[in-house]
Amino acid sequence: MALKYKRVLLKLSGESLMGEEGFGISAHMLNHYANEIKNLSDLGVEIAIVIGGGNIFRGLHAKDSGIERVQGDYMGMLATVINGLALQSALEGLGAYTRLISAVEIKQIAEPYIRRRAIRHLEKGRIVIFSAGTGSPYFTTDSAAALRANEISADVILKGTRVDGIYTADPEKDPNAKKFDTISFAKVISLGLGVMDMTAFTLCQENNLPIIVFDIHGDSNLTRIVQGEEIGTLVG
Repeated sequence: MALKYKRVLLKLSGESLMGEEGFGISAHMLNHYANEIKNLSDLGVEIAIVIGGGNIFRGLHAKDSGIERVQGDYMGMLATVINGLALQSALEGLGAYTRLISAVEIKQIAEPYIRRRAIRHLEKGRIVIFSAGTGSPYFTTDSAAALRANEISADVILKGTRVDGIYTADPEKDPNAKKFDTISFAKVISLGLGVMDMTAFTLCQENNLPIIVFDIHGDSNLTRIVQGEEIGTLVG
């Protein structure tokens, strides 16, 4: 079957790695992620991943504990490296070839980010895991996802969430919320819908990079999306 998207950037939240655990990494969720990503790779899709660190540490909340904002953001970056290592291990356990790349130099465990090298890994069929965000404080992992997706010329950002798309309101709180199948960047902004933070969202809008928001927990959703099925909500 022909693929609609050849090179994708998958954005995963750290929180969803917790599963039902409430903290840390759920073995069940980690294996679910790894299987979905490996199945996608087996189709010949070039995959880059940005994963958050909220299951371990959230920099934005660090001020409540007296931790200075910049220090808290660096702690959050290290949390994404931990998640990246876990995902790398799970993928390699399934026989996938991976590269963990860090925006903060940790040469014993991850490659430094070099754009051309990252693209070459993708061309060779390796799954690239981008960790440590952008390497700078004050930027979220959403911003890192938008930045890296544009740098590697990804066809689309696939943003995996707990819900199956973008709604007029939070569907977990409002039973009358209506789902969008497609929506423009302008309408997302005018309705104040929280797809990504504005820095990330604007970067995608300015470079005409589409975003698909979908339920990461659904079996084979990733595969179905790249094969052209209309899963989730397309922002473009």
